Amino acid sequence: MKFTVNVECSPEEARRFMGLPDVTPINEALVSEMGKRMEKNLALMSGESMMQSWMSVGTQAQDAFVKLMTAGAAGAAASREKP
Repeated sequence: MKFTVNVECSPEEARRFMGLPDVTPINEALVSEMGKRMEKNLALMSGESMMQSWMSVGTQAQDAFVKLMTAGAAGAAASREKP
């Protein structure tokens, strides 16, 4: 035997009926804090500051790669010369 019961209630009423805690104040505080942090970090997301950050890392990485390849080539040439 099967039977179906349809209950019409709001989410708030369902939460109370099930005995679940009201987390609305915690959620509002969390959303507010996230908004504040996003506003503080907007300056870091400007195109100019991002390009400066990327370019400084990019040139350092490029220089390190060139040094690594130069050292590797010099080591390979030295090992070929020795019998």
